[in-house]
Amino acid sequence: MTIDDRTPVLVGVGTTAQRLDDPTEAKEAVGLMADALAAAADDAGSSSLIDRLDQVRVTQGTWGYADPARWVADEVGATQARSYLGDVGILQTAVMGDAAAAIASGSADVIAVVGGEAKYRGLRASITGIEAPDTDQGGAEPDDFVTPHGMIISRAEIDTGLVMATHHYAMIENARRFADGQSIEEHRDEVAGLWARFAQVAAANSDAWFRDGLDAAAIATPENGNRMLAWPYTKWHNSQWNVDQAAALIFCSAGTARALGISSDRWVFPWAAAESNHMVPVTERPELHRSPGFAYAGRAVADHVGMAPSEAGHVDLYSCFPIAVRIQALELGIDLDRDLTVTGGMTWAGGPLNNYVIQAAVKMAQVLRADPVSTGLLTSISGMITKQGASVWSAEPPTQPFANLDVTDAVAAELQPKPYRTGDNETAEVVSYTVIWGRDGPERAVVIGEFADGARTLLVSAVPAVMASAVAGEFCGRHVIAATDGSFTPVD
Repeated sequence: MTIDDRTPVLVGVGTTAQRLDDPTEAKEAVGLMADALAAAADDAGSSSLIDRLDQVRVTQGTWGYADPARWVADEVGATQARSYLGDVGILQTAVMGDAAAAIASGSADVIAVVGGEAKYRGLRASITGIEAPDTDQGGAEPDDFVTPHGMIISRAEIDTGLVMATHHYAMIENARRFADGQSIEEHRDEVAGLWARFAQVAAANSDAWFRDGLDAAAIATPENGNRMLAWPYTKWHNSQWNVDQAAALIFCSAGTARALGISSDRWVFPWAAAESNHMVPVTERPELHRSPGFAYAGRAVADHVGMAPSEAGHVDLYSCFPIAVRIQALELGIDLDRDLTVTGGMTWAGGPLNNYVIQAAVKMAQVLRADPVSTGLLTSISGMITKQGASVWSAEPPTQPFANLDVTDAVAAELQPKPYRTGDNETAEVVSYTVIWGRDGPERAVVIGEFADGARTLLVSAVPAVMASAVAGEFCGRHVIAATDGSFTPVD
């Protein structure tokens, strides 16, 4: 078939990593990103892509660079490129989808999408006491800076101390167990078994950060450094972000790829992308264990490409925590027993903040080049499954032009937040909960309660007997007295 010149195509992919004990010998994050971009151009077989870059897009990490894309562009010699910074809260699906859409429309011809972290370097600096500062770009500003609207975490959640992703995802996980009618033991074994399968994929991935291939028992048992963080999650249920990893993607038009003589065996086509940016805090969601945004995003890409998400030959579901994978599979109609990752996931392959999907896209492109008649599904999450994204890819050209779809309005029409208020010594039913651990043991139980009028509330108890009860048996569905000071007392 004839491929239109404006068809967006991914032609170059690159990753880089380092694991050096001496932080003074390690590159900082922007250095890793520049290396990844250079590797992507080498992968495409055309250094001319760098000369033609219209824009370098970087996703915000834990670092504080003012204009990292400018640093990266200058380092590789693309001084003509505009710089772009996508803040935390902007879906990585959107960063890639908008790049493909810009190429399809003709407003750009070559765009690089780059992300990277050097938190392992920072960790080693902290451990050794050796300074390893990042480059200070002074008052630099990116040409394009994209920020999300609204807050991912509500004021009430912040005031209650629910500021870590682990806390929120643990409560979503417990709500799913209750909805599925599982026992504590059944749920523990299912979740650990799922994560052990991801660990096995990582063990075979030469780019993965942890390749030990831990089994389910090691993941589920809080011992040997695998401490409990927020029940039921241990360290090895969590995304691991203390990594030094970077990745880069180079998109261009099919016409430019042909003009530069880039071999067609390098080409991977984005067929469609869909995103929902409707934001509802965890506490206010009508059903904590569901995500309508993924259902809508999945249907949107399916309708455009004529293929259900479950029919994709290769899948990488965003994997910050087990419940993220489990909810996506539920909403997208994907069997949990099939392979759900091409990398090994964010616990094992590595979870650099706000750019794992770029890492996964590199691996997916490599997989699709080796299996050119197949398709790949990539998903992304921002926040606490707050925003949802899905995209379909293939080494085969699409039968329809690329579509960058937004299902936000449809999701907002369905997903209406519950009202929130504090208690007045009244009864509330436990919707979900977690027990948050410190290094010396459990510190507090946190409950999402629902009053008779349907309003939600957050409650806390540091009573040892209450915390012990909450992890010994199912606490969802029980009733508590919500005191005016935000504490609670179980009544059944």
